[in-house]
This record gives sequence, C-alpha cells and structure tokens, in this order.
Amino acid sequence: MKISIRPGYISGTLQAPASKSVMQRACALALLHTGITRIHNAGNSADDKAALAIIKNLGANIKYLPGACIEIVSTGIHPISQILDCGESGLSMRMFTSIAALSSKKMTITGSGSLTKRPMYFFEDTLPQLQVKIKTNAGKLPIEVQGPMQPKNIKVDGSLSSQFLTGLLISLAHAATKSTEIEVSHLSSKPYIDITLQLLQEFGYRVVHRDYRLFSITPQKKEKKEIDFTVEGDWSSASFLFVAAAILGDITVTGLNIHSYQADKDILKVLELAGAQVTIQPECIRVIKDQLRPFQFNATHCPDLFPPIVALAAYCPGETVIQGIERLFYKESNRAETLKIEFEKLGIPISLHQNSMTIQGGTQILAATTDSHQDHRIAMALAVVATAAREPIMISDAEAVNKSYPRFFDDLDSLKLANE
Repeated sequence: MKISIRPGYISGTLQAPASKSVMQRACALALLHTGITRIHNAGNSADDKAALAIIKNLGANIKYLPGACIEIVSTGIHPISQILDCGESGLSMRMFTSIAALSSKKMTITGSGSLTKRPMYFFEDTLPQLQVKIKTNAGKLPIEVQGPMQPKNIKVDGSLSSQFLTGLLISLAHAATKSTEIEVSHLSSKPYIDITLQLLQEFGYRVVHRDYRLFSITPQKKEKKEIDFTVEGDWSSASFLFVAAAILGDITVTGLNIHSYQADKDILKVLELAGAQVTIQPECIRVIKDQLRPFQFNATHCPDLFPPIVALAAYCPGETVIQGIERLFYKESNRAETLKIEFEKLGIPISLHQNSMTIQGGTQILAATTDSHQDHRIAMALAVVATAAREPIMISDAEAVNKSYPRFFDDLDSLKLANE
C-alpha cells in the first residue's frame, strides 16, 4: 500500500493504543495461569494477534468480550498444533520458543518477513543446558524444540536482545520447583526486563534480580483462580504523536502510565532536550511545538525510539547525535541503514559511526517517494516528518504500521481534519 502524507498543522487529543510489549507478555502468562485471566484494554495489532494465536495453539481458550476485553481460560500448556507461527513478532518468537519448550511434544516455531533472518543462537547455546532438544535452520527460523524443560542454574549472554531473557524468566518461573538462578552478562534493554518482572509479580511469581546480573526465582504457590489485568498505553506508539506535535502542532495523549517501566517513556527526556513544550498531568501528556534545537541522546536501552527521534532531529537546526545504533541491526529492517537511506531522500544528511548516528537537521524537507522497508516504525517516522514538509511525501509499504499501531494513519488524519 502506498500512501501520500500531506503537510499540515495537527492538534487534538488521542488515546494511546495498548502496549504490545505488555499485551504479549500478558498473553504468555495467561496461558500458564491455571484459571481465568481477563485482559482489559487488549491490543489488536498484528503482533498482539500473533501472540493470541500462539496461546490458542498451545491450549488456551480465548473469548472476546465487549469493551476491548479478552477472557483467557487455561489449564497450562496442552498443544493442539505442533506449529507456532509468530508472524513478524520478534518478542513472540523469542518468548514463546522457551515457553513451548515446557512441553514434552515437539514444537516448530515459524515466522515471516525479517523474522526469518534474525539470529537464534541464544536458543542453541541455552536450551540444551535445560535438557531441551533444539534444531534450527543454520541458526535461523524455523526452530524445532522439544522438552520438557528441566530448570537449573544457568549462565546466559543478554547482549543480543532482552526478549530472549524474558522468555527464559517466564518459562523457568513457571517450571521451577526449587530456587533457581540465572546469571546474565551484557544485558541490553533493561527496562523491558522490568516490564517482565512486573507482570510476573502480577501473575503470582516471585523473581528478583541483583543489578540485572543475577535473577533469582523462588517457587511460589499461586492462589488466584481469576486474574484481571489491564494493558497500559504504548509509549512507543505515542512517541510518534509527540514528535509530530513538537514539529508542527499541539497534541494531548491520554492512557499512558507516567510511572511505566516502558523504555520509550524516555521520549519525554528527548523532547525536553530538543526544546519542545511538555506538560505532564496525571491523566494526560501534552506536547506543543516550540523553538527546536539539536541535542545528544543515548538510546541504547530504548532503541525503538530511534525512528521518532530521527524525525524530530530533522527539524532541529544543527547536528544531533544519537548513540546506540548497534541495537538497530536486527530489527524489522537494519534501522540504522534504513533511516539513513530514507531520510537522505528527504534532504536530511545522516552519517553512521561505530555506535552513533549524526543527523544534520533544520533544512527544508524535500518531496520524495519513500519506502518503509516493511518496518512499522520507519513508516510512522516518515509520516511524522511529512507533517511540516513543503509538499506531500509518498510512503510505500505503509501497511507495515499494522504490526504495532493499525489506526496510526487514521489518527494522524483526524488530528489534521480537526483544524480544517
């Protein structure tokens, strides 16, 4: 799908979509919970749907209730299919591979798009230590696993993605019959592990860490038969709306938890560094355009912020430097290269260094036909930067936004229409 984004002042109020990071973790824990779990404010992104399909194939019964509520009834893992299709969801693939290894049945984990190119050596190094049989396609998908997983103290490398550790923490917390420890080196994206630990606690598990290097799991009897859990708003998606406001507008977003563990809450720090007006209230956050300035920011622990930050930097006169590009190589695209290619089409020079990106902002944005590279965050970044361009910007493969924020273009249009 190609879409043309026309420039225009934007203003209004929107509710943030549900966090897919939280939603997918809640689905996994609902599968492992014996009883009923009601997930309120459930998401409907492609990644959320992939997680729901996976837990259904692992034996959960799913019922859709009014008001964006999903009821999940489970008695644990009882696979009805040997194939678990993760779509293009990196989190689902990394999380449910370990969870599937709790079963004694042979399971095959598949995916599509860029997911088929991502390295899986973490599983080859780790799961055999837990008596899990594993076979990969030369270190890539599809993966075959067969348990049952036998918990024990292990050491893992957390540098590739914290999502691997998330799956391991959830599966071991469920399977452990005695105190178990995971020693982790070089952990990346620590805030995402905080989300995992928070949800584990919500679902009755006891997992604590010592400086993110040693994770201790204590078996704990779970008394609750029914769990009601509400998915908080998504800071990742909201970051694009906030950047659009900082560039040319006045937007208020509701439904966000200011105390959230989500790493992309750091967009508020970035906006303040860049000179935007930010007002934080208990029920909403408002961002208004102001005189923007270049800035420096380290995005190592919030790599998903790179696309909206680059869109913001494009309008900051001067040289903006963002550190942490090594975290971008195994996303839906190689985001470092993709951002450079697409933003240079718009007249914004970007240079890549060993672990940083430099953006020369403040020049007039040129009209161009751009490509999302089937990456949802690239599509949204290009749409946002188009709001203050001289002429409309065309985006190819714009449907990529369905992965995380299906209503993104409708929401963006509604903010413009309100001003016509």
